[in-house]
Amino acid sequence: MGVQHISNRSGRQSEKWSRRGILAALGAVPAGAALAGCSSSADASASTDDKGATASVKSATKKATITVTPASGTKKADFADPVEVTVADGTLSSVTVAGNDGSSLSGTFNDAKTKWTSAKNPYSGTKYTVTAKAQGATDETVATFTTKSPGETFIGYFTPEADSTSGVGMPVSINFTHAVTDRAAVQKAITVTAEPAVEIVGHWFSDTRIDFRPETYWAKGTTITLSLALKDVEGSDGVYGVQSKDVTFHIGREQISTVDLSTKQMVVKRDGATYASYPVSGGNAQHTTWSGIMVISERFKQTRMESSTVGLGDEYDISDVPHAQRLTTSGTFVHGNYWASTSVFGSQNTSHGCVGLHDAKGANDSSVAGYKFYESSMLGDVVIVKNSGEKTVEASNGLNGWNLSWSDWKAGSAV
Repeated sequence: MGVQHISNRSGRQSEKWSRRGILAALGAVPAGAALAGCSSSADASASTDDKGATASVKSATKKATITVTPASGTKKADFADPVEVTVADGTLSSVTVAGNDGSSLSGTFNDAKTKWTSAKNPYSGTKYTVTAKAQGATDETVATFTTKSPGETFIGYFTPEADSTSGVGMPVSINFTHAVTDRAAVQKAITVTAEPAVEIVGHWFSDTRIDFRPETYWAKGTTITLSLALKDVEGSDGVYGVQSKDVTFHIGREQISTVDLSTKQMVVKRDGATYASYPVSGGNAQHTTWSGIMVISERFKQTRMESSTVGLGDEYDISDVPHAQRLTTSGTFVHGNYWASTSVFGSQNTSHGCVGLHDAKGANDSSVAGYKFYESSMLGDVVIVKNSGEKTVEASNGLNGWNLSWSDWKAGSAV
């Protein structure tokens, strides 16, 4: 009986314990576990959405990265390529490139505005500061680099002088200090313009000389502008130009003098009308004067003339030739002559190839032909010699390119 009682009590307590145990067990289940058990698919979706939102925020705030070429800090950057600015994870809003010489480089963006390229290459030996900004960015990217200096250089000496006034026959002549092998590159870097406008073409006489002229003489009163953009132009292998400048010249009145050595007379025309006429003496039969169109390229009130300088030995040496004006590089002048008899002028050709006019020793007598012609002349005036018994002067012998036809002149252009 005791055992059974105990058994019955034990059974009832066991039943009651079991209910409490179940409740306790249910109450002890972690809330998170219960949620996980009944909504696992919904939670997985929420977790994925949360991660996507985080990635989207990171993408929206990712910083644009700007790259400059040449790289910032470069000390000897190449100057043969343009400056480039690129951006990753963004677009460019502005780019400026400034040199320490006061120059600046303009440029253009690509369609996507992810790349900017300078229109021209940077100059040599120059420090540049590049300032770039991406769209929406608050900070600018600043980079600096310095281009290397060229090893060997060349320049061009030009005629006439800047701001000078010349006659209508004066070409623009440029002589280079180093032979040019890339004539096209050099010629493209030289621009000659005129007002009033006229077609002007360059003609190469050699690897070191190019002249520019129109088809016919310049109109009186013309203003000519020479633009030299030779800096960093490679004229030959490893040899670069250094000039970047504009100069202006002016053309004065028109004066054209014609020397007829059959009549021994020179007729001077000013703006189409006869201005003066002078008796002259030209080259003798052994030393004939060049014929053709010549341009006055140098002027001396007095100068020394030695026959040895023109290959004539010791035939003459005159220390004070008056009113000498050069017509050719080889030594042809129109000049005053005080040592010959007055009767020679207008009647005989007795010189060693020059054109002589009666003059006085000392070059100060204003009554003589030599003085008068000199005073009426200027650099660039045209002197035409005909009936001399000599062939036409080479176009390269002095500033005498007018002896070439327009088609032959243009054939000497490299562009």
